[in-house]
Amino acid sequence: MFLLLALAFPGVLLVLMLSMEAVEAPLREEAVGDQLTAFLESARPDEVETFVSQGLARALDRYWRRRALRSRLLTRRLAARS
Repeated sequence: MFLLLALAFPGVLLVLMLSMEAVEAPLREEAVGDQLTAFLESARPDEVETFVSQGLARALDRYWRRRALRSRLLTRRLAARS
């Protein structure tokens, strides 16, 4: 029994380390800071309120949805002019 535990321990430890790597990877990205800077420079007051009350992830989601909508509308306008 002890032998089985001794053989399984490194595998369990490896799985835990890999899972922690997956959790920590988004926290280390420098792009998050760049996204936050871009967000705060051009966000509307309601998006900043969302950032304060619900956190960065939801505020950025709302911000990027608005930007995507604006991009689609501009594309349609340009296509209609052609």
